[in-house]
Amino acid sequence: MKKTKFSYSIILLAFALSLFTSCEKKLEEVASGTSIPRQAVLTDPNAALALYYGMYASFRGYQGTFFTLGEMRSEIWADGLYTESEDAGLKNYYTHNITRDIVPAGGWGGFYNLIDRLNTIITLFPQSPLDDVRKNRYLAESYALRAYTYYTLLKTWGGVPITTEPVSSVSDLPALYRERAKPVDVMTLIKADIEKSLELFAGDNSFNSLSSKRIYWSRPATLTLKGDVHLWSAEHFNGGAADLNTAKAALEEVKNLPSLGLNANYADNFSQAREAGNREIIFAISYERDQAGLGTYGNFLVNTTQAGTLFIDPLTGQTVANAYPLVAGASRVGMSPEMITKLTSGPTDQRIQNTFRVMYRRSGTTYNPAGVLLTKFIGQVDAGAQVYNTDFPVYRYAEVLLMLAEAKAKLGEDPSAEINAIRARAYGAGYTRYTNGSEQQNLTAILEENLREFIAEGKRWFTLRRMGNEFVFAYINPQYLAPGQEYKFLLPITQSMMNLDPKLEQTPGY
Repeated sequence: MKKTKFSYSIILLAFALSLFTSCEKKLEEVASGTSIPRQAVLTDPNAALALYYGMYASFRGYQGTFFTLGEMRSEIWADGLYTESEDAGLKNYYTHNITRDIVPAGGWGGFYNLIDRLNTIITLFPQSPLDDVRKNRYLAESYALRAYTYYTLLKTWGGVPITTEPVSSVSDLPALYRERAKPVDVMTLIKADIEKSLELFAGDNSFNSLSSKRIYWSRPATLTLKGDVHLWSAEHFNGGAADLNTAKAALEEVKNLPSLGLNANYADNFSQAREAGNREIIFAISYERDQAGLGTYGNFLVNTTQAGTLFIDPLTGQTVANAYPLVAGASRVGMSPEMITKLTSGPTDQRIQNTFRVMYRRSGTTYNPAGVLLTKFIGQVDAGAQVYNTDFPVYRYAEVLLMLAEAKAKLGEDPSAEINAIRARAYGAGYTRYTNGSEQQNLTAILEENLREFIAEGKRWFTLRRMGNEFVFAYINPQYLAPGQEYKFLLPITQSMMNLDPKLEQTPGY
């Protein structure tokens, strides 16, 4: 992300109640110490730009939350193989140990802070002194990022409070109370923001010239989000064929853009050397040395003591410490033995090779799997240190293909072309081609490719949910989540949130 000498932050409190984690927290404790005055944004283009760049810095701050909410309730991670004690917080996600007293991601995950920054830009930029070209583009990006954020809220909690104006004062606390909107009203806002974004982009499919990396939102990203949202709407809001055809049209437009395509080498999607103009990346969160590091995955690594006793390659006797001498973290989240076998058996798949490595414990001449080391976002060695500077993809071309296949399958059309494009890249020459089957067979084939393609990218749980409830129960361990517990698809809110805002009601089922 382009650096700026401005280090302002907004004093505006985005829906202040979302910031509370206990009844004792004071409003002044969450107020920022510095601010960009409203008048400065309206009169000084540099102040407006500082607010714009800050929007992406704020969005980056939620990468870990996006990942956790989108993946950790899927079947990928489990009470399986890991070399250290479990992470209790993440365990509550993957075991679905969620009750009105065990509430992950309290305070709406903090997302209303981000929404307030987006609301501020959407409100002030039309009157800012920026030229119309930049003004419209930055507004297009802001509307889309707001839609993406509300979409995450909708998928996680269902009906949530809607606020589209920046909070400028906290002197009248009751005026900040908000009831939970109906889910359909949240979806209506999301779709409206997407259409406003497309209107402001005015058909411009170029990527932002501020960076050679695709770390600013673009029209292709909005079209991808549109496809994603309308697939969800078709499944969960009775949108039927109309929503599916809308999703299909948006995704086909992205598929046919000459600036996009699959990288032949899967690892190029996570290579710092290939981030500039990467043809598969549609939008990614930027991580750079001396700016910000991707620290979400510390619990998916291994500590230095264990690294010297575990083996990464039984054939050569190479230890983890030999292969990754500067990597340090913990191994507190694991895969089940069954999942490891599923992902590592069969034809060589370059996705798995470039996502994780199995760590083995030696007993005499026998090597037994002890856990997995996540390598997809492991970064690089620089100046004698491990630098976790891998950009985090929010949308990439492979997802466009699989979502397009999903739309086609649900419309009764043949999705094999998209499935086979993914398989050809994964397995290379001689891959097993997929042939069109029943809707159930097609959707299952799509889910199998999705599983392998997006490990640790925060996609899997939301993909299962988008496909339909029957697929959730088909893939999630019934010891964790079983039919009759559909209410657990959505998260509860804390009692303190309801105490602080009398208009809030608990998520149904809790």
